[in-house]
Amino acid sequence: MFEITLTEWVGYLASLVLMISFLMKNITTLRIINSIGAILFVVYGIMLTTSWPIIITNAFILGINSYYLTKHFIGKQEVY
Repeated sequence: MFEITLTEWVGYLASLVLMISFLMKNITTLRIINSIGAILFVVYGIMLTTSWPIIITNAFILGINSYYLTKHFIGKQEVY
């Protein structure tokens, strides 16, 4: 009657994590949770027998988040 595949579950989880990320007030927390959502969306895109638009978009988002998180954490370490 109401069967949800593993692929759909991953897609729903990715959507939920992404929506939760936008509720964060702290930009660092937002980027970390958003990155988890992006990773889940990349996995989802692969599970959909390779949906390139989903994979490319979320890999880009993950790259941007990683860049700014790295910049943020390296910047904190340089302060003496």
